[in-house]
Amino acid sequence: MREGILVYNKYEGRYDIYFDEQELYGGLHCGEAFEVKVGNRWKGTRIEMGCQREWYLVGFKTNALQGIRVRI
Repeated sequence: MREGILVYNKYEGRYDIYFDEQELYGGLHCGEAFEVKVGNRWKGTRIEMGCQREWYLVGFKTNALQGIRVRI
């Protein structure tokens, strides 16, 4: 698995994962699964888009997705 951080690509209108090697995953799509770092543990989740066209992580409450540590 590779670790990176969530970043929003405003041109694509979706989130992506930025890896330390200055490489992007290629854009996340609704339903795509990965893990989020919560404290010292990893928790499985998936990304979805709500009715108001806002992105959210299933089972993970936060006001901002930008910069969250993830692995896929």
